[in-house]
Amino acid sequence: MLYEKLKEYAKSGVYPMHMPGHKQNQSFIPPGLPCDIDITEIHGFDDLHNPHGVLLETQLLAAKLYGSLEALMLVNGTTVGILAAIGAHAKRGDKILAVSNCHWSTINAADLFGLEIEYITVETDEASGVPCSVTPESIALVLENNPDIKLVIITSPTYEGVVSDIASIADVVHNAEGILIVDAAHGAHLGFSDAFPKNATTLGADIVIMSLHKTLPALTQCSLLHICSERADVGEVKRLLSTLQTSSPSYVLMASIDYCLRLLESDGDRLFKEYERNLSAFRCSVSSLNKTGGRFICLGTTQARQMNRPPVLHPCIFDYDPGKIVVLTKNTTLSGAQLAYILRTEYKIEIERVYDDYIIAMTSICDKPEGFDHLAIALCAIDEALA
Repeated sequence: MLYEKLKEYAKSGVYPMHMPGHKQNQSFIPPGLPCDIDITEIHGFDDLHNPHGVLLETQLLAAKLYGSLEALMLVNGTTVGILAAIGAHAKRGDKILAVSNCHWSTINAADLFGLEIEYITVETDEASGVPCSVTPESIALVLENNPDIKLVIITSPTYEGVVSDIASIADVVHNAEGILIVDAAHGAHLGFSDAFPKNATTLGADIVIMSLHKTLPALTQCSLLHICSERADVGEVKRLLSTLQTSSPSYVLMASIDYCLRLLESDGDRLFKEYERNLSAFRCSVSSLNKTGGRFICLGTTQARQMNRPPVLHPCIFDYDPGKIVVLTKNTTLSGAQLAYILRTEYKIEIERVYDDYIIAMTSICDKPEGFDHLAIALCAIDEALA
């Protein structure tokens, strides 16, 4: 394990005549920052840009866990993975296909590499205001009308947890002799439990990029890029990652990636069973919100297709990530921002994202039952006060 190897080095008595400049001297670093495991590419600790040892072991483990052909560690977040993946499969002047609610890194990639973006407008569920899934039919139509497009980038799951039919979309893209990249920044936890949708890495996508730090126990900026098919240009992806990603990758971040993956390997089943129980208990606690005559609605509290799975709100919503808690405010006197303010100031709960008519609360295997209870009690109390 990389973390243990770093701790052993910190205790070995070797004097660090190498970077970083803090020289593992905690007296120069604020308490709590792990300078003892913050090193550079010294003997025995491998090289992220050409891994053959301990870092390669981590990447092989990632590929094994997610079912990909090859996995690459990212210490500049999913953003750098999206930039490299797009740049590796399009040349200047090419037209690519992306969804209208794509991450800004896709737009920046087009600008960086001189590409034109053809956008698919995603439908919105009028009842909730939540953007729907990307449909295979909409992609097929655009590709039919634009045979020069050979690269498609979609986001699944979305911020709200909406999942698209990756398997069918992959078939459409491959029939058009194209490459499918999936921005799965919010989907690193998928595929480890039947209560959640499958991960895009096993559904036919060519490249999948995911943020471990968003939904799993990993430090901010910890991500993975998965090569999932022979269609992907692995060499060019790696070349661009070496160009775009820092030449001084943080061993603190890489140790976090390694530790997260090993935790999933050794204890993932138990952790996800607890997560399922926590989500199920939460949704039971807030089920009354959908029966109060038009105040808050917490998506996924009734008519679940499986344990913890939200109901279909719109025919263009293919699937959901039950780990996302979306609370609708459009039928109340509160905006999403006002609800977030009350949760922050009166209940000391900071939510992830605010929109005009809803808020998004992020959950993970690391949440404690009392955290779910606290949110449920707060939402029910605020809802009751609106009566």
